[in-house]
Amino acid sequence: MKKSNIILIGMPGAGKSTVGVILAKRIGFHFIDTDLLIQSQEKCRLQQIIDTQGLAHFQKIEEQVLLDLNTRHSVIATGGSVVYSKEGLEGLGKSGYRIYIQVPLHTLQQRIADMGQRGLVMGKGETFAQLYQNRTPLYEEFSDLTIFSDAINAEQVAATIETEIYRRWPELSS
Repeated sequence: MKKSNIILIGMPGAGKSTVGVILAKRIGFHFIDTDLLIQSQEKCRLQQIIDTQGLAHFQKIEEQVLLDLNTRHSVIATGGSVVYSKEGLEGLGKSGYRIYIQVPLHTLQQRIADMGQRGLVMGKGETFAQLYQNRTPLYEEFSDLTIFSDAINAEQVAATIETEIYRRWPELSS
């Protein structure tokens, strides 16, 4: 299978959905948000799934949504917890390139004011800083490219990604 998708990974608040929409418009691709796919499929918000059915069930749903994705020429914004599904991320990696949008912890903490409603996959008693520390090596392991986005806005992140994907993977421009 020829790789034709761009998959955005990173922490909650990294801007994956915002950047994804902008990037898809810039390069003429479809845009898919896996969190929205889950909400549509389950007919409730992510946090409701986590609260009523538990983290393990949510992660099972998320992995199945990833494995069921069958798309080409799409920018896919994933949920922050996607790194807990090795099988799902490897599947996505077969269809496209995984780009880690890296944002420092202090910036993410400023952006995430409504953590309780975000549908964050966190263990009981786990802090956001611990979540960041635990996930960062996983994002790095699964990424084909890392974009540092602390000092630039979403439009600039999308432009940087566009430049890099065409430089690294010119087949995506056809």
